[in-house]
Amino acid sequence: MTTPTLRRGLSLKRQLLLWLLLPQLVLFLVGGALAYRIALNYAEKAIDQSLTQSVRSLARQVKPIGSGLLIDFPRAAQDIIEQDPDDRVSYMVSSPPGSFLLGNGKLPAPAEQLQLPTREALLYNAQVEGKPMRVALLELDYGDTGAPQRMRVQVAKSLAVQKRLTTELVADMLVPLLLLGMVLSVLVYGGISRGLQPLARLQMQLGDRRDQVLSDLSPIEMDQAPQEVHALAGAVNHLLTAVRRSLGQEKRFLNDAAHQLRTPLAGLISQTELALAENDPQALRARLLKVLSGAQRSAHLVQQLLSLARNEVEVHLQPLDVASLAREVARDWTPRALKAGIDLGYEGVDHLILEGEAFLLREALNNLIDNALMYAGTGSEVTLSVQVQAGQVVLEVADNGPGLSEQDLPHVFERFWRASDMPGGCGLGLAIVAEIAQRHGGHAQVLAAQPRGLRVQLCLPARSAENVVL
Repeated sequence: MTTPTLRRGLSLKRQLLLWLLLPQLVLFLVGGALAYRIALNYAEKAIDQSLTQSVRSLARQVKPIGSGLLIDFPRAAQDIIEQDPDDRVSYMVSSPPGSFLLGNGKLPAPAEQLQLPTREALLYNAQVEGKPMRVALLELDYGDTGAPQRMRVQVAKSLAVQKRLTTELVADMLVPLLLLGMVLSVLVYGGISRGLQPLARLQMQLGDRRDQVLSDLSPIEMDQAPQEVHALAGAVNHLLTAVRRSLGQEKRFLNDAAHQLRTPLAGLISQTELALAENDPQALRARLLKVLSGAQRSAHLVQQLLSLARNEVEVHLQPLDVASLAREVARDWTPRALKAGIDLGYEGVDHLILEGEAFLLREALNNLIDNALMYAGTGSEVTLSVQVQAGQVVLEVADNGPGLSEQDLPHVFERFWRASDMPGGCGLGLAIVAEIAQRHGGHAQVLAAQPRGLRVQLCLPARSAENVVL
């Protein structure tokens, strides 16, 4: 199986800078375009206002006299209009419209022939000698009533000044904004660098733990870090806790297995060696029976150890009918109870829903019944019951056997503790029951039955309204 390669992408700092500064650049460009358009519009309005005043002033210098025109346009005024070569101004007077009378250039008429009202100026763009210009046009009526005539006055101004003013205005607006953007970028970079320092400290703390023993890993401390880094550190600490717990469970399992399997395996080896040296078939059979008993006890011990290790992992709770489960377990153990001469029965509700793990609860009930059938004795009674007491679901196995003394009751849930030297047990059954109860958020307890016997209870919390007794 090939190991997937890790692809190195952009660092978190570069990604943050990209997503913070790229929108800033886009907004700057969009703002520049909008500013240029607004400045161009205002410059155009200023030119239009100036051209309108100029064309009206020029029209006032052309005075109708009878059927003719008196043009009073001094040379000084003409020089003022034409003094700026960059801001070129052209004018033309024609009557009838289009027939040149006066001016310094022939200005084109509007693209569309419009019948303009008297003394209303028309503004439009035109090309004069290949250069773009803004033109103001005003038409006036003059002459006698019997012979009316029409005069057109046009004033044109180059758009070069308009573009220059627009460019200067936009530059005056954008240069300060550009400087502010650069200052903002520096502040953003510094803020990101400072904000990512907790991650660097977290990396250093994790790096310092590379040479530590896994079982001795200490939690990460991030007291001065932001909330997001606290959440990350908490997740890492949770992972470290899970690793330590898993290693502890593995170490405990190995220690328990080594400690408990040493004696039965030594006995098996000893009995096997004696059996090999026997010549008497009856003695050989007796030796082999002891070997079989030791092998069965070892197999039972291994099964209990594995069950105990399996119970130490996280359980996944889901709704189940624990009463039906208990009845199934009781039915499964009935043949063995009859063989041992013990009356095994069930008491309690027909249906009871709680949140639990069916496999583990079945394992716990199996251990309780197995323990009761082993030590209660022939002719005794063993009762499995399921009921609700004080808001808790109680699974109980009670017997009327010899029971335990008051001094022995506190030790029943300890690992490898046994109150009897009877063959077959290994002292892990009730420890497994207590572990399963803890994994379900409950507890196990043992009580002395009256007048004699023992009651072992598995108390589980009723966590939701789904704990319905039917």
